[in-house]
Amino acid sequence: MDDLKAEADQLLLEPRPLKVLLVAGSARRLDGCPGLDGKARALMHRMLGRLPAGWQVDHVDIGNEHGKPKIQGCNGCVGSSMALCVWPCNCYGPDSDHQPDLMWNEKLYQRLARADAWAIIGPVWWYGPTTNLKAMFDRLVCMSGGNPRPDLIDKKSTLKAQALERSPLWRELTKNHLEGRTAAFFCYGNEGGNELDADRRPRLLQHKAWFDPDCEPYGGDERKAYQGLVWQCRYSGIEVPDALWRHAAIGLGRPYADDQADDMVRDSDAVACFDAWVDAFVSHVTTKGPIPGTTEAERGAQSTTG
Repeated sequence: MDDLKAEADQLLLEPRPLKVLLVAGSARRLDGCPGLDGKARALMHRMLGRLPAGWQVDHVDIGNEHGKPKIQGCNGCVGSSMALCVWPCNCYGPDSDHQPDLMWNEKLYQRLARADAWAIIGPVWWYGPTTNLKAMFDRLVCMSGGNPRPDLIDKKSTLKAQALERSPLWRELTKNHLEGRTAAFFCYGNEGGNELDADRRPRLLQHKAWFDPDCEPYGGDERKAYQGLVWQCRYSGIEVPDALWRHAAIGLGRPYADDQADDMVRDSDAVACFDAWVDAFVSHVTTKGPIPGTTEAERGAQSTTG
């Protein structure tokens, strides 16, 4: 049997397919209060149809639906000790009846770990990402140096975590758990839609002097609304090439009622911008190829709360 095992180990294996995860980050869903799906979902499905047939493509919509758990907020454990911030997060767990959490119910830690690359799509909300995407990335603080051995701190002992962080052992434990992957970001917005007057101030605003459009954030580079997510990835060892971080202006000058997914697909410039981003994603991920260690990383992203 040992000879057979040795011979089997020498067999040539086909290269594994590339694995990617697409995330639609709009809060809007047909089965939620808005009563309509957001553009992110439509764009995600458009992207699904443009990716190579040989890839293993996973996708998730983290929008709000009636009766569906939401992503629970980060509790800021890292502020007490980096060693108290467990990888993957053990503040919550799967299928909880008292603190249901979409991160765990959707197995997002495992799915992010499994993928070679992520494609994140979402709107700009008040000069930043949606609450859903911000919550997801807040809960990913643990990918950057989080503690993979909660057994060493009795799951959640603050004093033990602080002692561990101060000890030489911590240097051996802490690491970026998802290092080497690629993340791509596509955001979009209407930059005020039809709510601005001729000098780009809100029409309803009575105290016009309080709002100087020349001092608005980002200086016209609207993709920077997602800069916090981009730099969190880069800080954590996730590659975000500039070419894979883009923004499209959609619905400029229109009322919100006329700035829906079906309106977007008739906006040739916006669609062309998105398609170019998808093509750049395919080119980059293909050239880079599979990253090592995804199987082990997925195994290490299992819940420890059970």
